[in-house]
Amino acid sequence: MPLALLVLALSSFAIGTTEFVIMGLLPEVAADLSVTIPQAGWLVTGYALAVAIGAPLMAISTAKLKRRTALIALMAFFIAGNLLCALASDYWVLMIARVVTALCHGAFFGIGSVVASGLVTEDRKARAVALMFTGLTLANVLGVPIGTAIGQAYGWRATFGVVTVIGVVTILGLIAILPRDKQQENGRILREIAALRNGGLWLALSTTVFFAASMFALFTYIAPLLRDVTGVSPEGVTWTLFLIGLGLTIGNLVGGKLADWRLGATLAGVFVAIALTSIAFSFTSRFFIPAEITLFLWALANFAAVPALQVGVVGFGKDAPNLVSTINIGAFNTGNALGAWAGGLVIEAGFDLTRVPLAAALMALIGLGATTLTYLSARGRAALAPAE
Repeated sequence: MPLALLVLALSSFAIGTTEFVIMGLLPEVAADLSVTIPQAGWLVTGYALAVAIGAPLMAISTAKLKRRTALIALMAFFIAGNLLCALASDYWVLMIARVVTALCHGAFFGIGSVVASGLVTEDRKARAVALMFTGLTLANVLGVPIGTAIGQAYGWRATFGVVTVIGVVTILGLIAILPRDKQQENGRILREIAALRNGGLWLALSTTVFFAASMFALFTYIAPLLRDVTGVSPEGVTWTLFLIGLGLTIGNLVGGKLADWRLGATLAGVFVAIALTSIAFSFTSRFFIPAEITLFLWALANFAAVPALQVGVVGFGKDAPNLVSTINIGAFNTGNALGAWAGGLVIEAGFDLTRVPLAAALMALIGLGATTLTYLSARGRAALAPAE
């Protein structure tokens, strides 16, 4: 059982690396492809929108497959997309490659989190999901900094080549170790779609959207902000990304335990913490040590929300966990696109880069409002009640 969770964590590491590493390589990609930083930021937005649109479609199309089979097929799709990224010759080829890669992202995390939670007892579901998503946070601790360093040394295409190799190793692990789900019923498409009628589900999904919008309004432009405002060297950006990844990892593990205790309170506290640290970074970003401390705390707060968001949303769609869980990943990437767009809008409007964190704080406050409405609703109270 633990070994199967580790394989899922390795899978999330591979997918997380390919999603997030573009943040550290944004200046290199922009310079190599002769585009502006905001235009390069659209590579983040395009990926996120592809996840948001493709996630439910891929979930429905794989509804009749065994979950193990679906995960292996999605990882094969991921490998093909990353290989195309590594071979991309210009901006639009890279954009298409990112979109292809993104199509498998949402469905993999959605189905994978259902598999992870099904491997443990009821009172440990959030922690199981947190363990799977530890791969996503380790992608920020190791994948993004190392991928950024590789891209700076050998060109950004080399980074995607390495990710392709990681994907091959991952699919072999899925084939060899992931347990066969012989007792799983074949998915029924109409039942899956019927779960979307729950109004509380959409309210909970909005919480995920604004959480991700807050995170990526800042995270998308972290490299130019560190270079141009804080005065960090390219190598220093790599080490800062490592520090951020460490904060994300700790936050994810702590958030899993807190979510098993009380979902609603965890989410509300996380949004407050994200807003405060984002506002603080708007001021501390000009000074190296305060900036590093603030970013670590900001990262810790952000990923403390992930297990709670995933488990909470599935509580509204228990009849169709694959689709609902996958749509939540799509909601996360809708917020990703919204945040990247909002941060780019601040820059294009002529404001200083230090104003970008304030846009992140605003998104977090909206997310706090969505969390409050979800928690106070009758269905929200039932779904977010503390585990007994």
